[in-house]
Amino acid sequence: MRFNGAGMATKSTNDTKAASPPSPTSFEAAVSELEAVVAAMESGQLSLEASLSAYRRGAELLRFCRAFLDDAQQQIKVLEGESLRDFPGADSDD
Repeated sequence: MRFNGAGMATKSTNDTKAASPPSPTSFEAAVSELEAVVAAMESGQLSLEASLSAYRRGAELLRFCRAFLDDAQQQIKVLEGESLRDFPGADSDD
């Protein structure tokens, strides 16, 4: 923490970066961590500050997962000639 000219405490950019958890290394790692965050929040044992921090991390992980899935969908569109099709047997009543 640093103090500005008025004697008020401010966070330095290094403090913020040091507290930021690393980005997930894979989709599976992000989902696993997101499940752990949700379980911790549902336990009711977190303080308000810890709950807010967990919520922020969960939102970051959710954005990561959505971006990963959007990218995968784009790759499938390219491979399938820009038209998404259902997989054979998907949602069939056979």
